[in-house]
Amino acid sequence: MALLWALFLALLAGAHAELPGCKIRVTSAALELVKQEGLRFLEQELETITIPDVYGAKGHFYYNISDVRVTQLHLISSELHFQPDQDLLLNISNASLGLHFRRQLLYWFLRMYNFFSTFITSGMRFLLNQQICPVLYHAGMVLLNSLLDTVPVRSSVDDLVGIDYSLLKDPVVSNGNLDMEFRGAFFPLKEDNWSLPNRAVEPQLEDDERMVYVAFSEFFFDSAMESYFQAGALQLTLVGDKVPSDLDMLLRATYFGSIVLLSPTVINSPLKLKLEATSPPRCTIKPSGTTISITASVTITLAPPMLPEVELSKMIMEGRLSAKLTLRGKALRVKLDLRRFQIYSNQSALESLALIPLQAPLKTLLQIGVMPLLNERTWRGVQIPLPEGINFVREVVTNHAGFVTVGADLHFAKGLREVIDKNRPADVAASHVPPPSAAAA
Repeated sequence: MALLWALFLALLAGAHAELPGCKIRVTSAALELVKQEGLRFLEQELETITIPDVYGAKGHFYYNISDVRVTQLHLISSELHFQPDQDLLLNISNASLGLHFRRQLLYWFLRMYNFFSTFITSGMRFLLNQQICPVLYHAGMVLLNSLLDTVPVRSSVDDLVGIDYSLLKDPVVSNGNLDMEFRGAFFPLKEDNWSLPNRAVEPQLEDDERMVYVAFSEFFFDSAMESYFQAGALQLTLVGDKVPSDLDMLLRATYFGSIVLLSPTVINSPLKLKLEATSPPRCTIKPSGTTISITASVTITLAPPMLPEVELSKMIMEGRLSAKLTLRGKALRVKLDLRRFQIYSNQSALESLALIPLQAPLKTLLQIGVMPLLNERTWRGVQIPLPEGINFVREVVTNHAGFVTVGADLHFAKGLREVIDKNRPADVAASHVPPPSAAAA
């Protein structure tokens, strides 16, 4: 009975588990790049340590060592690799330091020199350990970890929509990869608690040749389009001179019978077109490509100044757009292209036949006047959750059934020191460095 109850609870928990809209895999191919940049940062940190002067007397021996500073650091052997249950493991061995210092030694007997040289060397090693251990602790546990604070978790995309990259569970570390699952959901900024149920196929990551792989499900794109729909952004109104002259003439000719019956004050009024999505667009990802389906209403009216508008027609427009994904820097960009377009009337089949001459002009209007506006918004892109200073390069996009993956290598556009110095408060070092005794221990 206990076993059946445990199985029931496990199934219940699985039924309510949130599916990720985005997954990221960091492969072992990225570790060498991360290691080299991290070690360079550690070297820079160690070269800035301040070592106090050493002076004193022992019997007839007097010593004074001052102006001690690290001139070079050699980390001869180091390894960075994934370790299950422990995330990352960095092992450094055979490290050596180059020092510059001034010394003053006074002694009575020459045969005492070797003894006191050993004494000074041991003292310097002790002092260096007292200084280096806190610096390594602070650099590794505080400063390098602070780099993760630059990863955008919940941020705005523009003035209408934001994106949520919250981790859904702890990262999973294997011998070769580190896998992370993110919510990957957009939301309208005016409705911060708004959420969309994720019923899409869960994206999968299987490759490991590139440094990083990012997978996006259909939900990732659907939540973006629904967020813009909820924010009222999926509509466009053209009035008067904004309507192309050829289309204006054609529309007036098409609805001439209705126009001539109007009063003279209305006949010559500006023409108004309003395109508005009737429902959120939907994304379909297949191995052959990514498409977006949209249904919108097209309302044609005469808009006399200071008078109520006169509706001439209201039709339904269905369109299908192809979407090409690219990754530049840290931005996922989308370029849209109109592939299929048709209009019809939801009033009668006869009216739908009358709309056939408008098919080509309206499609041209969409291609020339509407698609550039959409692409201007989508080409700005949305940021992928990477730390500041790290970009994607040499990306490869692959479509699957229900999700798309982007494989890429990493490039440090900024050094770790530049990024960390930019984002850390002035007093962070003093507040996080442990006492020398604790660090040495």
